Amino acid sequence: MKLYNVKDPEFKEYGRVIDGCDFSEMLSVLNANTECPENSVIYVASDSKLESLKAAKFLGENIFGKMPIEIGYCNGHNTKLNALEYHRDSEINIAANDVILLLAKKHEINDDYTLDTSNVKAFLVPANVAVEVYATSLHYAPCHVTDAGFRVVVVLPKHTNEELTSKPEILTPEDKLLTHVNKWLIGHPEGGCSKDAFIGLTGKNIDTSEDIE
Repeated sequence: MKLYNVKDPEFKEYGRVIDGCDFSEMLSVLNANTECPENSVIYVASDSKLESLKAAKFLGENIFGKMPIEIGYCNGHNTKLNALEYHRDSEINIAANDVILLLAKKHEINDDYTLDTSNVKAFLVPANVAVEVYATSLHYAPCHVTDAGFRVVVVLPKHTNEELTSKPEILTPEDKLLTHVNKWLIGHPEGGCSKDAFIGLTGKNIDTSEDIE
């Protein structure tokens, strides 16, 4: 598959590059205070050190329009798609390293909530670049570009990805996709998802170490 850059026009259907703020301090704190697992990925939804920085005010006021937000991170080593998720709101990713995002469009989901992975496109987010991934874009864990792995700041509306206190009543087909607060997930059969996850991705479980041109 072709690797696009988030600065290419093809990304405009999936998100946008964020300007207007210097995120260097936030990325320095991320690099200095968070681990990067060698054989897995970790996600922390809310990190007080990141949320106390000057850039957090810009993210809450200018990007999310004064909505309550959480600022956390996703770090590690990964090359596979494994699943796709979406939220009702945009997600901000601020890359400390070059990373690849594997993205699809929400309207490409079939009526039965399956989706063929041939619809997925790959986008390089260069180090020190911040992007908004629109609510209409399906995404999952970033993929690393070098053996150093990746560290990415993740910004979302507050409470997103928290554990559900109870499962909602299944009233629509989409309800079976909800796995956490504000998180709808479609897993791949080879993605290692939990037994309760809806498995609806068909086609190859994309591996950026093999499938990127």
